[in-house]
Formats: sequence, structure tokens, C-alpha cells
Amino acid sequence: MRRRLLALVCVSASLLTGCGVMSDSAAERRTVTVWLMQHSASQDFLDRFTEEFEREHETLDLDIRVQEWTGIGEKVQQALRDDDPDGPDVIEVGNTQVSAYAEGDGLLDLTLESMRDWGRDDWLPGLAEPGRWGSQQYGIPWYAANRVVVYRKDLFRAAGVTPPKTRDEWLETTERLDTGDTQGIYLAGQDWYTLAGFIWEEGGELATERDGVWRGALDSEAALRGMDFYRRLQRLGDGPVDADEEHPPQAGVFAEGRVAQIVAVPGLVRAIVQQNPGLEDKIGYFPVPGTEAGRPGAVFTGGSDLVVPAGTDVEDAAVEVVAALTGARWNTDLARTMNYVPNKASLADSVAGEEGLRAMAAGAARGRATPATPRWSVVEADNPIKEYMTRVLTGADPGKEAERAARRITETLAFD
Repeated sequence: MRRRLLALVCVSASLLTGCGVMSDSAAERRTVTVWLMQHSASQDFLDRFTEEFEREHETLDLDIRVQEWTGIGEKVQQALRDDDPDGPDVIEVGNTQVSAYAEGDGLLDLTLESMRDWGRDDWLPGLAEPGRWGSQQYGIPWYAANRVVVYRKDLFRAAGVTPPKTRDEWLETTERLDTGDTQGIYLAGQDWYTLAGFIWEEGGELATERDGVWRGALDSEAALRGMDFYRRLQRLGDGPVDADEEHPPQAGVFAEGRVAQIVAVPGLVRAIVQQNPGLEDKIGYFPVPGTEAGRPGAVFTGGSDLVVPAGTDVEDAAVEVVAALTGARWNTDLARTMNYVPNKASLADSVAGEEGLRAMAAGAARGRATPATPRWSVVEADNPIKEYMTRVLTGADPGKEAERAARRITETLAFD
């Protein structure tokens, strides 16, 4: 890839002599073009970061260009293929998208920097693991967000219950809350991200890989236990069995005031309070409970990684930008500014002052991502998991339906 170097060209013999004694003050300036996604960082954060980064790196200029998520996959793939002098040197990508870009040798291998300089072992697994392709680290964790339980403090008090510590307690608590006009929990039947966490908590997987071959794994005993827990929890409310959490949007359902709990990212509460300001002081958060007390349950971790195109002409400068944005100082600044989880478990205390972020950070320590195969996006597009969930929730045999869904996932992942 290419870079705009402000080079001084000597065009005469007399100037050649001068070039030999050029001072450091006339050093070449280089521009690092950074693609970040819309709403990932505030303009104030970007302004502060740019100003300080350029002050600390006197020969570098930052050109931050904000992109929209719609259509970004093809746009990134095109940028990785092209030898465009105006292309990106650093790109923010969804944590589950890294494998699709690394597969074609389009990304710079950052394994050495990750292990030597950046503390890879402390990264949140839900960001770090999908950032790898094979044994190499291509995606560097930037920020995370994951689901917690959003609950009504007043309804819990009225029922004489407190936030549960284990799954079994969660079922008992929710059953006590599910009374009269109040739903113990609103859980849509096709909320497959939440199901994924339950499956992982039981030791199961959505799909497994062996010798380069991926197979669906919803039919394992562990995965079936995860689905059974989902079924038992989902029935303690009136969530539709044939729709996901966005149909209708669960924020609107919760805002109506007759739901004790939902499973959602804390940021959803802003939409709830906009629709029902009276709930602002009644909402609390706790991590999704696990099978053991004192250990939150596994959850799907969303968020972003930073990658560097393999063809950049400013490799060292691009790596400096990644190091700064993902380092402790600016990473915790971003987390506080945008209500994210920092990229390292050791940084969780930096957001401990806010209840929703504290619950999210606790869960993120056990976060996971979807299977690290480029074809998982094709599985999601067709999504046999949703159909499987609806069939089980409407009384079909779980084992047979799991086998059917696992077979469809295997066929999709194997298609070339």
C-alpha cells in the first residue's frame, strides 16, 4: 500500500551537497490513515487522542476517517486488495470479522508485538481469540460489550429477592417474580446470542474444528443442557418463541413497566429511559449468573479489534497507532467515555464506579466469540439456530432438532 511521503528531491549538484547535511527538523512527515467505525468513539475522544499522539510523534500525522457499518465488509476487502495511496493503514473491524480478512493474507501479523509488548495473555478472550487466524494474532482487542441482566430493583424488593449468584438461584428468583401482570423475564425465543452463552457455560460449542474441518455441535449433551436451561428460563415470561430480541425491540417491552428482567447490554437502558423516564432510578444490573457461585456465566462478547493491512507503507507508524489506542491509558479513557469494557481483565477496575459497566466487565472475563471461521457469517445469514430454538420451545424433540440444526451448520461451513 503506498504512502504520501513529503520527500525533498535534490535536482542539482549544488543541492545534493545540501541534502547531505539536512537537519533532523526537516525529517520526512508521514500520514497514517485510520478507519474507525461510526459511534465507536466520540469526536471529543478522537480530537484528544489525535492531538496528543501527534505531539508525541512529531513526524506523524493522523487522518481519522469514520466509516459506516453498512457495507463495511466489502469496503475493507476492497481496501486490502487495492494498491491505493489513499487507503487505510489501521482499520477497526468487528471482533468476529478478523478471520475473514486474515484468510486472504491481507493483514499484518502482529503476534510478536502482542506477546512481547502488549500483554496478550491478559486480553479478554472474547476479543483476543477471534483476532487470531491459525496461531497468528492479526486483530488487536480495542473494546468490548456483552450482555448482563438488566432488572427492576423495585420489583425485586417487592418480591423479597436479591440478584442471584447461580443459575439455579436465577430460575428460582425469576419464578417468584413471574406473577400477576409481571413477567419474571422477557426473553425472546430466538435470542441465540444469549443461548450461546448458556451452551458455553455447560461446556458445549456452536461448532467445532478438527483438522481444518468445521462441524455443527448443537447436538452434544453439553449444548443440549444449555438449550434446556434456556427453555426453562424463557417460559417464565411472555417472550415470543418465534422472534428475536429486536422483534419487537425488548427495550420497548421493558419500558412498558411489566417486566422484571431482560438480558441485554447496559447501553440499552438509554432507550428504555427515553421511553419511560420514570424507570431511571429503578433499574439495576448484575452479570449473567453461572453454574457456580462467585463466577459469572459465559457470555457472547461483541466489540472491535484493530488490524493493519499487510501492504501499508507506514508499517511502523501504523503499529504505533494500534499500540496507543489499545494501550492502558487510551483504552480506559475510551471505556469511560463510551461505556465500554476495556480490553484487559486487569483494567476492569477502571470502570468499577458505574453499576452497568461493573456488571459488564465482570461478565466479559468469561466472554466468548462465535466460531473463528470466515464462513460463520453465512451461518448467521441463514441461522438454523433460530429455527432450532423455536422448534424446541414449541414442543419438538430437542435431540432431533439439535441434530438437524447441527447438520445444516456443518453443510454451510463445509461449502466452498
